[in-house]
Amino acid sequence: MKAKFLFLLRIVSAFSLAFTVGSSGSARHVASVVLTQEKAPKVSDAENKAMLAINSAPDAAAKLAAAGEFLKKYPKSTLRLQIAGHVAAQIAQVADATQKLALAEGFQKVFKENKEVEAIQLVTLDAYLDLKRVDDAFAHAALVLAKEPENVAVMSHLAIAGTEEAKRQNAKHVPVSLQYGLKAIELIEANKKPAGLDDARWESQKAMLPLLYMEVGILSLVSGKPAEAKPRFEKAAALNPAEPTNYALLGNVLDDEYQKLAEAHRTMPEGKQKEETLKRATELMDKVIDLYARTLGLSFGKPEHKQLHDQVLLAVTPYYKYRHNGSTDGLQQLIDKYKAPATP
Repeated sequence: MKAKFLFLLRIVSAFSLAFTVGSSGSARHVASVVLTQEKAPKVSDAENKAMLAINSAPDAAAKLAAAGEFLKKYPKSTLRLQIAGHVAAQIAQVADATQKLALAEGFQKVFKENKEVEAIQLVTLDAYLDLKRVDDAFAHAALVLAKEPENVAVMSHLAIAGTEEAKRQNAKHVPVSLQYGLKAIELIEANKKPAGLDDARWESQKAMLPLLYMEVGILSLVSGKPAEAKPRFEKAAALNPAEPTNYALLGNVLDDEYQKLAEAHRTMPEGKQKEETLKRATELMDKVIDLYARTLGLSFGKPEHKQLHDQVLLAVTPYYKYRHNGSTDGLQQLIDKYKAPATP
C-alpha cells in the first residue's frame, strides 16, 4: 500500500506541473480592471484627473499609494469600487509573494468596505499559498467563507491546495479541502453564479469543473475511500477526455482492486470460486492496461506530462507482458490508438 500511495503522489505531482504550466499564477483569478474616462461615472474634472493618476502610476505599490491619496480627498467617490478592482488586479500581478502579501494587507487598510475587500481576497490567499503558509491560507479562507458561504473561487482554490499538501504527505487539510471541492462542484453544476461575479469570470470558474472532479477524486483516494474516488475520476474523464491524468488515476484505483482480487485468488482452495475470481481479476487487469495505454497515448510528446508518461509506462509493461506471453508486441499499437490526432 505504501508503494501504491507513493505512485499516486508521483501522478499528482505530474499533474500539478501540468496545471502550473497551463496557468499564470494568482492573476488568473482576478479580472483586469483598467481605469478609463469612458468607464467612469460622471465626476468632477479634479476627481477624474486623480483617478487617471492612479492608472498611470508605475507599479502596484505606487497605485496603492495613489489610491490612498485619492480616498483621502474623495472618500465618498462613486469610483471607489472600480479603483479597488484595478489596484487589486495590479497587486495580483506582483511576482514576489512576500511583497504581494504586504501589498494585499496594505490594500485592506486603504479599502475597507466589504465589496472593495472582496477584490483582494483571492490575492491574499494566493500569497499565503505561494509562501507555503498553508495554515494561514486555510484560516483566511474560513473567514472569507463565513461571510460568503458560496464563494466558489475560494473553495476551488482550497481543494487544489489540499491536494498539493497531500502530495507532500501532509493530510492535515484533506477533509476540509474535500468538503470545499464537493461544495464548489455542487454550486457550479447548479449554475449558482455568486453575486458580483461577472459572466466571463463565472464561465472561467465553470471550466474548472473537470479539474475539481479530479481533485476531489484524489482527496477521496488519499482519505482511504477508493469507492468514492472512482466515480469522480470517471466524471473528470468524461468532462475532459483529453486529460491523461484522469485515466492514470482511474487506472490506479482499478489496479488496487485487481491486486486485492489476485491476493484473494492465491489463498483460495481449488474450485469454481477460485476460477471465477481469476476471471474477474484478469478482466480488471485488462481494464487497467487499457486505461494506462490511454494515458500513454494522450500524454505522448507533451513535456508537461513526461513524468506521468514515464511512471505509467513502468506500471503497464509487466501487466501487458503477463497477458501476452512475456511479450510487448502490440503494446505500442494499443498506445497509438489513443494518441491525439495530429494538428493539420
